[in-house]
Amino acid sequence: MGEPVAALIRGVALGLWAVVLLQSSVDGRLDLLLRAAFHPLVSSAGGVLLMLAVVQVLVGVRQWGQGADPASRQERRLSMATALIAALLIALPANPSFADLASQRPADDTGNDTLSFVLPPAQRSLTDWVRMLRSQPDPQLFEGDPVRISGFVLPMAEGPPQLARLLVRCCLADATPVGLPVRWPAGEPLPRADQWLAIEGRMAIQNKQLEVVPERNQPIPRPARPLEP
Repeated sequence: MGEPVAALIRGVALGLWAVVLLQSSVDGRLDLLLRAAFHPLVSSAGGVLLMLAVVQVLVGVRQWGQGADPASRQERRLSMATALIAALLIALPANPSFADLASQRPADDTGNDTLSFVLPPAQRSLTDWVRMLRSQPDPQLFEGDPVRISGFVLPMAEGPPQLARLLVRCCLADATPVGLPVRWPAGEPLPRADQWLAIEGRMAIQNKQLEVVPERNQPIPRPARPLEP
């Protein structure tokens, strides 16, 4: 009865992976890993895996007791291992550290991006500001402009932490960090890595470089969709 048992184990493994994909599609987990444009593909893949799981279980039930050739022990162990990994992902959802990931990624390439339109200063996101400063590098053009941005705290190898975001074309595998220098209040402890903040302030020039001078600095929960295109 090796083959029916192997088919049943494969069915369980496929079913668990289907649960991983479908659950991730509805509980917001994908927003931490993948751009929203690709979420339907994950849901579709989960549906396909669920159908394959049902087929495998039916095959195992139908072959039960028919004296089929025994499947290899290695194949059964592999199916059980994949099922265990899927079960762990269901029980322990991914919770990536954006600061750790950003520190391991190459420098951003937003200088190659073209601005299709320009928002007023107070309406620009952190990413809008980074792209604007790349396209117009003269800091005096923006000195004194109001700033309302949000992002996570990214420690820097040299200098104080920046406020940053992750840009993705597809998923975390191609994530690129972008950040803005911040003049943190003197005499106060620096914010911890990965902490999400909403900052209201203005742009100022320090050492010929623009930086954000906060007038209001408020901790916020991580956004439901923290990745930006």
